[in-house]
Amino acid sequence: QRRSLAPSQLAKRKAGDEEEEWHPPTTRKRQKPVIETESGECYKSPFRKPLVQLTNRPHCLDSTQHEAFIRSILSKPFKVPIPNYKGPLGLRALGIKRAGLRSPLHDPFEEGALVLYEPPLLSAHDQLKIDKDKAPVHVVVDPVLSRVLRPHQREGVKFLWECVTSRRIPGSHGCIMADEMGLGKTLQCITLMWTLLRQSPDCKPEIEKAMVVSPSSLVRNWYNEVEKWLGGRIQPLAIDGGSKEEIDRKLVGFMNQHGLRVPSPILIISYETFRLHAEALQKGSVGLVICDEGHRLKNSENQTYQALNSLNTPRRVLISGTPIQNDLLEYFSLVHFVNSGILGTAQEFKRHFEIPILKGRDADASEAERHKGEERLKELISIVNRCLIRRTSDILSKYLPVKIEQVVCCRLTPLQTELYKNFLKQAKPVEELKEGKISVSSLSSITSLKKLCNHPALIHDKCVEEEEGFMGALDLFPAGYSTKSVEPQLSGKMLVLDYILAVTKSTSNDKVVLVSNYTQTLDLFEKLCRNRRYLYVRLDGTMSIKKRAKIVERFNSPSSPEFIFMLSSKAGGCGLNLIGANRLVMFDPDWNPANDEQAMARVWRDGQKKTCYIYRLLSTGTIEEKIFQRQTHKKALSSCVVDEEQDVERHFSLGELKELFTLNETTTSDTHDKIKCRRCVNGHQVRPPPEGSDCTSDLSQWNHCADKRGLQDSVLKAAWDAAVTFAFHHHSHEEQRGIP
Repeated sequence: QRRSLAPSQLAKRKAGDEEEEWHPPTTRKRQKPVIETESGECYKSPFRKPLVQLTNRPHCLDSTQHEAFIRSILSKPFKVPIPNYKGPLGLRALGIKRAGLRSPLHDPFEEGALVLYEPPLLSAHDQLKIDKDKAPVHVVVDPVLSRVLRPHQREGVKFLWECVTSRRIPGSHGCIMADEMGLGKTLQCITLMWTLLRQSPDCKPEIEKAMVVSPSSLVRNWYNEVEKWLGGRIQPLAIDGGSKEEIDRKLVGFMNQHGLRVPSPILIISYETFRLHAEALQKGSVGLVICDEGHRLKNSENQTYQALNSLNTPRRVLISGTPIQNDLLEYFSLVHFVNSGILGTAQEFKRHFEIPILKGRDADASEAERHKGEERLKELISIVNRCLIRRTSDILSKYLPVKIEQVVCCRLTPLQTELYKNFLKQAKPVEELKEGKISVSSLSSITSLKKLCNHPALIHDKCVEEEEGFMGALDLFPAGYSTKSVEPQLSGKMLVLDYILAVTKSTSNDKVVLVSNYTQTLDLFEKLCRNRRYLYVRLDGTMSIKKRAKIVERFNSPSSPEFIFMLSSKAGGCGLNLIGANRLVMFDPDWNPANDEQAMARVWRDGQKKTCYIYRLLSTGTIEEKIFQRQTHKKALSSCVVDEEQDVERHFSLGELKELFTLNETTTSDTHDKIKCRRCVNGHQVRPPPEGSDCTSDLSQWNHCADKRGLQDSVLKAAWDAAVTFAFHHHSHEEQRGIP
């Protein structure tokens, strides 16, 4: 009931009800009906607990129980749930400097740890005096990488780290990684970068940023390798295309990164892009630069060399499986790039090292010249070995399947022979080869002869136009001949190749890589493949960088149907991994042995599971054999300086190279005749060499000189009767097979 609070009403109530005190009405709560049982007793739920009287007195525990409970809590201190965590266990407050000695990033005493630096041992007295904030710590390679490194790679990483931190040559921070192809140079350099970016003896990163400069076809490969081995721990910046403004923006952003945790600390860029955008990269500094396929820097006068040399970075690593290619002066350029000054100036190097060494290597050298050359060679090796590491591919024989490399001499067809002789009679190529160097006037003649050795179709247009050397040559071709269709029977090498492909296709599931220096030859390969209905892919200079990576990945897939991979040695001979194939045909030789070596190393690499067969085809008695002989001379020079082989034979006098423009129709192998092989009698190999042999030359890198009976390769044996005259072959596992 509501009561009014008006004054009049209040006065009435006060007068009439003074003695009564008003209380507001209370509403009664609904009570649950009491359930009675048949006996008349109230029902109680079994889930209800009886009420107890509450008191304010605390419940006292027994002191012994309490102490035991507290001790059980303290016996389990807090642990950070991270495996192998060595940091503070919750004792460090935020903002308070940690006490005690500094610790390395990874445990140096863990089993299999790769320790690059170990601080000097200190006595107990020295430990008391040392400033704990300046004490050096171990530098240990991340276990993620050290677990996958092979013994020679662990050694290589330690060598690289000691070089770039100036521990091998005080004041110099560069080195050359000259391991042969397939030994894992990329993985070793990724390990070096990751270590420098994360740690140092001073307990902080050694560098902020690193740069990898490589051929354009390998930019994506480097990016994939970093992702593969570091598994997302780092985000590299790979530049493989885009507009000039876009690339400049990315490069400026990269150079402006600073601090302990740079978002993208690794830049991967091609030589061409670097040269075009060098100005943006020279505005800041980079902690480390790695130059892949560094033999591109053999000429110190070219723009790429000068642009890289002006980069503000003391630490330089140059990767090259073939540091010596043509002469020692190019070798000097590479060493000077990584460690300027250790070999003097170019003029001093030429006078003190190059001239005496080359004179001593010549077959016509006097005893005094040989002795002086050997002395200077030893001096050069002692200096360079402090910043150069090289291991040969023999190490791979422990990890990879057998590789059988064969030099196959193929006789010319009657048409090729007539065209060759006709050219030599008419063109009369200049034979003034001073000191073995080819004059400019003879270059076109050399190119014409090399193309003729590949196939007459490649010089057919010159015959039609009756250029010098090909007057009346068109009459030598078969009646109705057309270049629209390939005719293998007109070329000795093409005939052998046709047999090799047919036998391989019909007897195995092997894939084949075909390599040539000329795109015109690749065109012939395409015609042959279409004629024989072989599935193929082709990589040459016209293919974009992104597309190259895709076709390589597809070809390497076991499920891909492509049988043949055609490769231009100029466009893709370096760094590609073509382990999907296990047979490679090098169709024509290059003057530079490094180009051939690079191209032939595409299939015998990490990941290869099958026996590898390498076929190097040469036209018997022609300029191609002379080129191969010149390669042998250069490889001998490289072995002396880089591989330190003491008994490399003095194969050829430079004067003999003037015989380029001759044709030897009677020989089975002009090279075999010239080396006076100690292992053969009457054209057949005898092992060991006959007693009393006073021959001074030998092809030491080849295990066998073989006719058809001595062949181990069933595919080449089947192709022998087509046009093969002779073969040298080398077996990668020869010593393990017990062959003397």
